Amino acid sequence: MEKNTANLTDDELISLYFDLDEASASEFDNVYIWPEDVLEFKPITEPEDNKMDKLEKMVQQMNFSGGTGCYLWPGSSNQTLSYRIPDWRVYMEFGVRKGFELGGITGAQFVPGTQVYDDVKYQYATSTYGKERDLNPGLIVQPKTKEDVVLTLKYAKERKIAVAIKTGGHQYSGASSTSAPNIQLDLENSFRGVDDRAIFQKDGKAYARTSVSWSLGEFNAWLTENKLFVPHGQCTEVHLGGHVQTGGYGQLARSFGLLGDHVLSLEIVDTDGNFKEVTKATDPDLFWAFLGGSPGNLGVLTHLTLQVHRDQDYNGSRGMKALYFYDTETLKRLMDILVEMSDNDKFPRNYDLCVSVLSSAFPLLDLWPGLDEWMARAHPELYGKNGLIAWPRTIIVYAQWVPFESGDVCDMSWFDRIKEGSDWILGDSDVEEKPMSQLTGDWIFRNVREFEHPYVKRTYTTNSRTLAKDGWADWVVDRIDAIVRPEHNRCWLSAQLQCFGGKNSMFTRNAGNGTAYSWRDTSIGCTMDCFHTEDTKDRAEDWQKVNDQEAIGPNGIFSKEDRRVLWGSYGNWDLDAVWNCYYEDREKYEKLQEIRKRVDPYGIFTPNPFCVKRAE
Repeated sequence: MEKNTANLTDDELISLYFDLDEASASEFDNVYIWPEDVLEFKPITEPEDNKMDKLEKMVQQMNFSGGTGCYLWPGSSNQTLSYRIPDWRVYMEFGVRKGFELGGITGAQFVPGTQVYDDVKYQYATSTYGKERDLNPGLIVQPKTKEDVVLTLKYAKERKIAVAIKTGGHQYSGASSTSAPNIQLDLENSFRGVDDRAIFQKDGKAYARTSVSWSLGEFNAWLTENKLFVPHGQCTEVHLGGHVQTGGYGQLARSFGLLGDHVLSLEIVDTDGNFKEVTKATDPDLFWAFLGGSPGNLGVLTHLTLQVHRDQDYNGSRGMKALYFYDTETLKRLMDILVEMSDNDKFPRNYDLCVSVLSSAFPLLDLWPGLDEWMARAHPELYGKNGLIAWPRTIIVYAQWVPFESGDVCDMSWFDRIKEGSDWILGDSDVEEKPMSQLTGDWIFRNVREFEHPYVKRTYTTNSRTLAKDGWADWVVDRIDAIVRPEHNRCWLSAQLQCFGGKNSMFTRNAGNGTAYSWRDTSIGCTMDCFHTEDTKDRAEDWQKVNDQEAIGPNGIFSKEDRRVLWGSYGNWDLDAVWNCYYEDREKYEKLQEIRKRVDPYGIFTPNPFCVKRAE
């Protein structure tokens, strides 16, 4: 007589699974009517010594398209490798690995309790917020197709859970992750086929269609091969999905604006599983909101089309990448140049300048291939008995000039002032004339992250034009020195200070272009991230508290208001509680709330508190 397992209790169902062995599995298939989501059973009968090897191979090779089921070593419930038991809550009761999978998915899926899950769930913010914010999704899905995305959203909608979307996982606050039972939708390797990117030209202009699954390093190399470029960020492993939604800030911000300023269309999967192309013409509000509004909370972005620039239209562009051994006198001189540039509202659009300060132990070879050979010749004292260099504290400068009109002439004295006292210059000459596509590659940081430690992050922006008069250059040099100078303080600084503004700057002029990126009147952006050990966390936090108190607020030396950017978020994870730090006014925020309500009615795209709260 047939027995329907749907009538069994959780205990009985688990016991039944545990009683099965390879010989009787087919008999049970003939006797029992299994629930719809229990489609197959594959017992593992490997010897004890081979169990972990079998586990790793299975995780790597398994195709989860067949539905749900159970994998175990018979007779040993403590060592059960369970991927497809129907109800993930049962796992928690029985103390075995908990997880659940989606039927019909052609891509990979990963559940908690395995090493591969721990590897795949890792994001930049894991080191700092992994425990505090419980960045442990109930399931990680790596879709191969848009249909996989649709199935994932449908599953989430039916179970009233949310989906966090990740491409590169570089969001500093952990907003591209989530907690169980919510799902992590990992698009990092989803759309990387030959049809997922293309270049075309029309009427003397160039365009690129690309998926979100490429890193900036890959994207830049592809454009360079085609003698094309577009402004974008400097971190090689950041991927295009989150990057374009948060702006795409980078070295070319004054001269060309943001990456997101170049977007023409967005290809998305909406909350109901529909494929849509969003443009300024088809849905101007959603297009606006996607680009700077509430990243990851409006739909699943899979592809985008941008207008890009051709090298041939900017002949004579040049740049300089300089290294200085750290000292406060050099840093102050460079800060004065940056502030002079920033305070001058009429400074020409042609120039971009970014200054970074890096504590000792930063992997400089990731910035400068070939630096090791020069350093060995010029500074053998830095190398230990084992021949390995102890990288010193450094200042790195990226300076660039690009022509826009036939009569534009580069003021070489600007470069001369910057390179004064530098210890090493990239390339064969101090200032290299290069195609813009190659220069954009020079500005990329090739390391995955700055330091392998947790961090206390800060990214400030200001619209001040009186930084020189207010003494900000002296202040910021003193604050940097307070954390960089002490030896063996077990704190490491990665600071980046860049000029953005002026009435000629494209970052400024692109305000009102149909995107929602905030603070377009910014004059300088200042990032100061302090990495630390478990024992020095208080030191890093105390240093940042002083920075907050002295730099920001009505009496702040840097900015009279707290102006943050979504890509560099920090502090309170409840975006609704600090909305005024990320958006210029309440009207803008409420417009975003209404759009969120329209496109995320079920809360599928609300996986954590760092999102615009949907209107009531």
